[in-house]
Amino acid sequence: MCNRYGNRGYGMRHDHFGKQFGESRYYRVPVNIVKNENNYELLVFAPDRSKDDFRISIKGHELTVSYELKNDLREKRNWIRHEFSKASFERTFIIDETVDTENIRAEYVNGILQLILPVIPGSEKPAQEINVA
Repeated sequence: MCNRYGNRGYGMRHDHFGKQFGESRYYRVPVNIVKNENNYELLVFAPDRSKDDFRISIKGHELTVSYELKNDLREKRNWIRHEFSKASFERTFIIDETVDTENIRAEYVNGILQLILPVIPGSEKPAQEINVA
């Protein structure tokens, strides 16, 4: 989360920064984000979940992905070793006006929730080089 050079997680805001382990609300699910030619691809690593329990919402410039665990199996099992858990989570990402929010698609395959965020053609500004004085 943090290292001696400062905070990580550039471009993302989430309400549980710095609380990676502990209560189920503070579980930080791993996410990869890829910039493709025509879209952003957001990959949420969430194995062994039910696709019906994912919630994806947009409010203003915030895209929120959450999962609510219906049954907590920790109390119902006689654990010999318990190194990972299937927990509820919520992650919020800031998106800008170049994303076509009306056409976002989501699919859950092989334990990965994939969101495709299409970019509105012509809305991206070209890269600008800044000279160092």
